[in-house]
Amino acid sequence: MNHPDDHGTASFSEMALPPQVLRTLTELGVREPFPIQAATLPDALTGRDVLGRGRTGSGKTLAFGLPLLVRTAGQRAEAKQPLALILVPTRELAQQVTEALAPYADALRLRMAAVVGGMSIGRQTAALREGAEVVVATPGRLHDLIGRKACRLDRVRITVLDEADQMCDMGFLPQVTEVLDQVRPEGQRMLFSATLDRDVDQLVSRYLNEPVVHSVDPSAGAVSTSDHHVLVVHGPDRYAVTTEIAARDGRVLLFLDTKHAVDQLTRHLRAGGVHAAALHSGKSQPQRTRTLAQFKDGQVTVLVATNVAARGLHIDDLDLVVNVDPPTDPKDYLHRAGRTARAGESGKVVTLVLSGQRRETSRVMAEAGIEPTVTKVRSGEAELSRITGAKAPSGTPLDRGSAVPRPKNTNAPFRGLGTSKDASRGTGGKSRKAGEARKLAEARRAAQVRRGG
Repeated sequence: MNHPDDHGTASFSEMALPPQVLRTLTELGVREPFPIQAATLPDALTGRDVLGRGRTGSGKTLAFGLPLLVRTAGQRAEAKQPLALILVPTRELAQQVTEALAPYADALRLRMAAVVGGMSIGRQTAALREGAEVVVATPGRLHDLIGRKACRLDRVRITVLDEADQMCDMGFLPQVTEVLDQVRPEGQRMLFSATLDRDVDQLVSRYLNEPVVHSVDPSAGAVSTSDHHVLVVHGPDRYAVTTEIAARDGRVLLFLDTKHAVDQLTRHLRAGGVHAAALHSGKSQPQRTRTLAQFKDGQVTVLVATNVAARGLHIDDLDLVVNVDPPTDPKDYLHRAGRTARAGESGKVVTLVLSGQRRETSRVMAEAGIEPTVTKVRSGEAELSRITGAKAPSGTPLDRGSAVPRPKNTNAPFRGLGTSKDASRGTGGKSRKAGEARKLAEARRAAQVRRGG
């Protein structure tokens, strides 16, 4: 593999980009290339294979997208036979990549199709039949369409794997290798990954031909522009602390382990007057798209999510991410943290832990290359507000008739109230569940007292 010298931050106008692309960059206010773009574009435009190591938020969509579009321009795809393919792990990332590249594809008169699960397969089949030069796909849906003979990859000359490590983590390695075995063997391959684990290494050695390697923001310390805090909370107080953080001025992204816990917390927040919405794999794709749009435009100020939202999402001006359930994997921590402090902005990452979770969380952070500030906090205290902007919620329910949200299963534990082990152990479940329901009620009453209610 070649490790070229640093290219310096050349301007876009110094690169071999056609005038339509330069004009579109100017119209969209994209002036200076990010480091990964300055490093990658010259090589990628000549058709070299590229191995890019960089976290999300480093600007890699244009780093691979512009060369792919420019090198495909002027060709027409036949029905069901795309010429270029971008493979991504999640539907959200597929939509994001498609939206980011659409203006440049339009300028070059290229047709793009997004092929993802959760959306109408008939519509996607029709888009492929009409002819799309560039396909942005998730591995599962692409596999289905190939199986239905709605798509063939033997004319694909440029293939991009974005977030390759996550695709492998999600069990997509067989589908990814199936795709790479079907595209043109002499074509160009570009692989981007935050980490180069065993599975990713296997893809690189098997499918990339003497790739140029560009490393930007290597994963350890990848979120150095973020401020990392561990807040040690008392068990029964955890819900109240989470609620006050959510009621802050400005947006916040809250991460929990399970879909059930996400839904339960979202209902609780909305009942307390906080504009919260849930994002997880149990929601339909149109719901997920709408929720993200509302979070981006400010109608929703709190996004409560499982790890489905941790990869690849780009939300401008998001300055606070909270791990209500601490991640148990350093890669998960880095990806969650990577939702803030994007593209050079600063941000804050807060992880709530019970005293029994401190040792495990310290280990995860050490492996992630993070040294957090550790603080003991209680709801209603100035220290909590200083770190997170926490304040008491309005208490006015947002959904009619939901003054006290009633989960469908009132015995179900709120995962974020105990350790992950407690929720899954199952012994003494009934008494623990009743106790957690009681803690919820106490947290609500305490919040009302502080509001003078």
